[in-house]
Amino acid sequence: MNSPRPFLFFAVLLSGFFLWQAWQQDYAARPTGSTPPAASAATPAAATTGSADVPTASATGTSAPPAPAAPASAPAASSGPAPHVEITTDLLHAVIDTRGGSLIGADLLAYPLEPHDKTKPVQLLADNPEHYFVVQTGLVSSGSAAPDHRALFLAEKTAYQLVPGADTVEVPLTWRDGDSGVTVRKVYIFKRGSYLVETRQDVSNNGSAAWTGNEYRQLQRVPPVVAKGGMLSLYNPEAYAFAGAAWYSPQDKFQKIAFAKFTDSPLRKADVAGGWVAMLQHYFFAAWIADPKEPETFSTGTVQVDGVTRYLIRSASPAQTIAPNETRTFAARLYVGPKLQGTVDDVAPGLSLTVDYGILTFISSPLHWILVELHTLVRNWGLAIIFLVLLIKLAMFKLSEAQFRSMAKMKRLQPRLEALKERYGDDKQKYNAAMMELYQKEKINPLGGCLPLVVQIPVFFALYWVLLESVELRQAPFFGWVQNLSAPDPYFILPILNAIQMILTQRMTPAAPGMDPMQQKMMKIMPLVFSVMLAFAPAGLTLYWAVNGWLSLLQQWIITKRAEAASAKS
Repeated sequence: MNSPRPFLFFAVLLSGFFLWQAWQQDYAARPTGSTPPAASAATPAAATTGSADVPTASATGTSAPPAPAAPASAPAASSGPAPHVEITTDLLHAVIDTRGGSLIGADLLAYPLEPHDKTKPVQLLADNPEHYFVVQTGLVSSGSAAPDHRALFLAEKTAYQLVPGADTVEVPLTWRDGDSGVTVRKVYIFKRGSYLVETRQDVSNNGSAAWTGNEYRQLQRVPPVVAKGGMLSLYNPEAYAFAGAAWYSPQDKFQKIAFAKFTDSPLRKADVAGGWVAMLQHYFFAAWIADPKEPETFSTGTVQVDGVTRYLIRSASPAQTIAPNETRTFAARLYVGPKLQGTVDDVAPGLSLTVDYGILTFISSPLHWILVELHTLVRNWGLAIIFLVLLIKLAMFKLSEAQFRSMAKMKRLQPRLEALKERYGDDKQKYNAAMMELYQKEKINPLGGCLPLVVQIPVFFALYWVLLESVELRQAPFFGWVQNLSAPDPYFILPILNAIQMILTQRMTPAAPGMDPMQQKMMKIMPLVFSVMLAFAPAGLTLYWAVNGWLSLLQQWIITKRAEAASAKS
């Protein structure tokens, strides 16, 4: 392969990659019936219709029982907003709706929407129609009263604060049924320095008959709203990052279901022990983590509210029978926060797989680990990327050396190749045969310039996903003008530096013999094409490519000079 053509191949491949992402953004992952209504059209829970909103007892079936009776100690649950309970910790500001005891709001205080405004955090959970994403839990029973996620609970207070010196804050909610004598105490326990919330439902049977039922825990949401349109949306990671449901079991490992697949490929998995269910979006997620000793049932479904489709994933516990004057507990854990790869696996096995690197996970995961270790040493993500480039260049040194030696030999053979071209004129068959004979005589591998580039392509795309998916690099500063490595370079300095090194590299690279005028023009505009492609890419990715290019240029220059000196001596 003539030496400039691998770069042309890479340009075409990169263009195809971005076009594929645009197609994924506009068509492949678009769920049906998910267009949100106006933000002012708030819909109460009672307006929910569809068969998957509440499961049947002892299963996660698709048929819903009648709405439960209102508790004897509370007003009817059919109309009007219920009181909210607000909880503030060092990491979370959460809101619980006493209607069902659902978690309907969660602000991630350590993650601002914009790096320059720390007062506006990311809102992961919300109950407004446009960004609807809530955490629900309830009890169902085949023959007894039980509070599902629509029943009205009573709260002791409307505000809780994690006070200095305390490590936890406990939020209790109570439901009672005067006819059956059943009392349910639902408790959320928030912890300092943690996005993990402990939950339990203590069911006390003060009646005369046994109570049998089970707990379900579900995540319900609409697809995240992503700004689309124009060139810049192509570089918006939220536009094509995976958003949907995911689940994990020790047997089947990590599985995910895009919103568009909920109807075609619904999940129904029984007897899952040691697993979890989650709803994923870019950088953040929420997950229900069941007791690893209890066999759960996982399922997915959809709910229609005012013509808008809401998607849910559910985990249901096995049924328990509670004798009169007995109390039993249903317990689970809830994670609401960022995809911190270094810590989430300590919460539950496989939870780090919520960071979706796709088919290049086997390359991206080690790259992320190396980046984290380098960041531990240098305390700057930009410097960590630079040192990662150095490590990759060292690992590929021999391949690169072979590539540049091949280029140097090709450059030395240019006059002889031009002579062959003149001798055979338009007879391409004879010209190619003579050229291959010359390559064999001079011991030149025409593919020698391709192999290093072929090896670097998957590394490039793997690092691309690391920079886009790793929340640790979100809004991470480098220095000077680059204060956000996950956003484009605001002054395009890195793309310009990259374009300069590409122009210099192109001048040092021998022209391919027999290249037609069209190919020559394409080769000349390649630096401009690459610069435009990388101009709006994350600054961290452009930094990687620019540093890699300048180091390659330096290596090529040194090897070329040595080859020319050796040729002059001989």
